[in-house]
Amino acid sequence: MTASEEHPAPSMAEKAYLAIRDRLIMLDIPPMTAIDDAALARSLDIGRTPVREALKRLEIDRLVVSYPRRGTFATAVDITDLAYISDIRMNLEPLAARRAAEVAGEAELEEIGELVDHLDGLDFRSMERDEIMRWDLHVHRTIYHAAGNPHLEDTLIRYDNLATRIFCVFLDRMQDFDSHVMEHSALLRAIASEKPDKAEQLAREHVLNFDKAMRSLV
Repeated sequence: MTASEEHPAPSMAEKAYLAIRDRLIMLDIPPMTAIDDAALARSLDIGRTPVREALKRLEIDRLVVSYPRRGTFATAVDITDLAYISDIRMNLEPLAARRAAEVAGEAELEEIGELVDHLDGLDFRSMERDEIMRWDLHVHRTIYHAAGNPHLEDTLIRYDNLATRIFCVFLDRMQDFDSHVMEHSALLRAIASEKPDKAEQLAREHVLNFDKAMRSLV
């Protein structure tokens, strides 16, 4: 089997989905903005059909909403949704962290160790918002993948995306956002050291701290 057969190239619809999802998460497409599928297709150099397929998936993700005869819009960022999102993440993030510490392979543990070393060397206060957010997303997705459960991974990505949109809205008002992002360091080290109880505890505290921080800014 060739490398291309093992890792098939993503379809145009998948490329469109990932690109548009990124713009929605990072608020490059602002909340409640009308989405012009033709303009999106041109900006992505992709046909309108893949874009429309992507938008259908993004509606399931609660990142866009469609109204008959009105069109498709980026969903609002509603702080009242935080309680629902946190309720799910409070249960599933610790599970993913525990499972990652229990089942991650040698290569994955090495990758996590390298990631935390890199993370410790970053100065988040000198970084742009989007770069901080991308690091946050990257850390969480690394943990989800290391947990070895694709269904858990997909679910957590969906809710982490929604949480990240809230984070993007309030980031400029947070005084200690760097300490929140640096909580990842201890969590990643617990996983790399194969300490599931500690990883589970730190993941739960991380979600709880995020929830408290966002509520304090409302």
